[in-house]
Amino acid sequence: MDARTIRSRIWLALAGLALLLAAPAMAQTPARGAALPVPNVNIGVQPARSPGDVSMTLQILLLLTVLTLAPSILMMMTSFTRIIIVLSFVRNALGTQQIPPNQVLTGLALFLTFFSMSSVLTRVNDRALQPYMAGRISFNRAIREGEQPIRDFMFRQTREMDLALFIKMSNTPRPRTRAEVPTLVLIPSFIISELKTAFAIGLKIYLPFLVIDMVVASVLMSMGMMMLPPMMISLPAKLLLFVMIDGWHLLARSLIGSFM
Repeated sequence: MDARTIRSRIWLALAGLALLLAAPAMAQTPARGAALPVPNVNIGVQPARSPGDVSMTLQILLLLTVLTLAPSILMMMTSFTRIIIVLSFVRNALGTQQIPPNQVLTGLALFLTFFSMSSVLTRVNDRALQPYMAGRISFNRAIREGEQPIRDFMFRQTREMDLALFIKMSNTPRPRTRAEVPTLVLIPSFIISELKTAFAIGLKIYLPFLVIDMVVASVLMSMGMMMLPPMMISLPAKLLLFVMIDGWHLLARSLIGSFM
């Protein structure tokens, strides 16, 4: 049996197998002239039939807006700003370039933020979210109740001089109580206070590692080793110091403690 005959039989076998597989589908094919079922999708806008429909639509729109601004809210109204800046200072002070990577630092900052804000989030859940979902309070009251724990947290971390600056720049009457301070004035005051605090902590962390760099550079110059980069000696020394003092433990404890 030659090769041509073998190829012909193989093709015949494949054709027969294809017919067998297609037979059930062909049996289910509608007769000629019958309409094929085509799915129909209707997308439209219907008028609201009750005030509750309008309220629900506005709530959904507000929820989508909050979800869009969620990254900014997380970064600017929580402890995230201080934590991520301090962690970046630590990496720069160690001189390890991209180690830990940005993803690791961001993830660590997020979980430290959730940990430090746990009491605030619990109060928001107990006072606003759960009562609203149970139907005991209205949407507007839930917003007010949920806003108060976050405002209390920001007031504790905001310096009076920063708050006074934005109150003066907003041309609003001098508030007599914290309740009279607008949230739009409190948020930028909290942000610049967090930036100052984060830079102050970062500077204190940076100084010991800067001393190590200066000592290593002086020793190499005194030994006449001009061609040896000081970073090759100072980097292992800084890493050894950071590991020996359990730097990540101390750093996490200090950052969480700074919000208590």
